[in-house]
Amino acid sequence: MARNTVWFKSPAEAMNEPFHLIAHVLTYGTYEDVAVLRKYISDDELREAMDHAPPGIFDPRSWAYWNLKIGRYPAPPLPRRLLP
Repeated sequence: MARNTVWFKSPAEAMNEPFHLIAHVLTYGTYEDVAVLRKYISDDELREAMDHAPPGIFDPRSWAYWNLKIGRYPAPPLPRRLLP
């Protein structure tokens, strides 16, 4: 799952940044990738990961979908980069 969705890091490196990994799986993962992820994280952990999602990973459609799945409608704004 980590190798498929965070292709630019080793699986071990990807696992060290759980919010980043979860965001990538939810945005770029296959059905099977998401099924594996959901075996290991609860709805509360998914909600926490969405609350701390790094900017620039989620696309609007994935963001809306996963927020709906955790009971947030309408979805909050996408995470944004804050530039000084």
